[in-house]
Amino acid sequence: MKIKLLFITLLLTVVSAFAQQIQLSPDAKVSVLTMGPGESLNDAFGHNGFRISDKNLGLDVVYGYGEYDFDAPNFYLKFAQGKLNYLISRHHFSNIYNHYSAANRTITEQVLNLSTEEKQKLFNYLENNYKPENRRYLYDFFYDNCATRIRDVSLKATDRDIKFNAPDDAELKTFRSLIHDHVGLNTWGSFGIDIALGSVIDRPASAYEHMFLPAYINTYFENATIGGSEQLVQSSSILYKKKENQDSASFLFSPLMIMGLLAILILFITYKDFKNNSRSKWLDLTLFTLTGLIGFLILFLWFATDHTATAHNYNVLWAFPLNLFAMSQLLKPKASQWFNRYLKFLIIMLCLMTMHWLIGVQVFAIGLMPLLIALLIRYIYLVRFYNQPSK
Repeated sequence: MKIKLLFITLLLTVVSAFAQQIQLSPDAKVSVLTMGPGESLNDAFGHNGFRISDKNLGLDVVYGYGEYDFDAPNFYLKFAQGKLNYLISRHHFSNIYNHYSAANRTITEQVLNLSTEEKQKLFNYLENNYKPENRRYLYDFFYDNCATRIRDVSLKATDRDIKFNAPDDAELKTFRSLIHDHVGLNTWGSFGIDIALGSVIDRPASAYEHMFLPAYINTYFENATIGGSEQLVQSSSILYKKKENQDSASFLFSPLMIMGLLAILILFITYKDFKNNSRSKWLDLTLFTLTGLIGFLILFLWFATDHTATAHNYNVLWAFPLNLFAMSQLLKPKASQWFNRYLKFLIIMLCLMTMHWLIGVQVFAIGLMPLLIALLIRYIYLVRFYNQPSK
């Protein structure tokens, strides 16, 4: 078994060394591929890759920077902590085309206006990057991903200056708005992202920073110049056009609808409690447990991970972690005086969150709106209930 493994390792080393010695012909083409969004959240933002083709050599491969390193120790823990390495991949173009066309995702190709020397330099860079010792890189969704690597490698591997120009009708958006453009406002993907990511993504992204999304790699490359005057993109074509399907998404199962129904249930129980001068303990225990757990998750992402986008997350103003420690008061027929003040504090926090939303400090998930209203009314009722002399 060890001999077989050694032979495979030696063979891969020889193949890689041989690939580095390949000299592209003057007819070789270097292009940037842009794959459109897919159906899942993981595919919602699209993908980019370099295509190197040379008919004289029978070469047609695609390099991408979006492959998971499933063999990494503690894969899921590192993923949660933002310490996960991604890999550069290399696949034959036909396999890439078949995969993305079968998934009904648009494939666009932009042939780059590079000299023979620049094509060779880019090819050599990618081959060197593909070596086992060089393949891994620390992934960051906004600043170092499968799209930004296409931009950065292009800048490193060419001899002339590349200037990325924004289209005349370009509108600079915040990072969160750019995400919403791809996943929608009232979707579960957007709902989770808006809860997990903090106010740091509510600042406007520069034109350069827009290129963390594959679609903007396509747009900005199309308008880029190289060497001061020449167009970076020599020609563009659509290799596969997505077949439009009827949207299967239903408002009935959207966050706004589900959270709205949950809010109605909370308000209905609160109304019944008000009429009966009672308190449904199970409801309050459920609300305090859920908001407390979500709050701890937010703090974990904020302070205990390397994710750059989870900092300064003011969702803790409604998902307050200390709710877990205050739950014992909900089991008592008469709560302590401090708990009554704590409930008033939670009300103030909800008002403060609303102010953050209105003045643009942070944009929150639209699906949260009915739930936040229900929480506010429930907290007000609890203050009234505990303030009754007989309770």
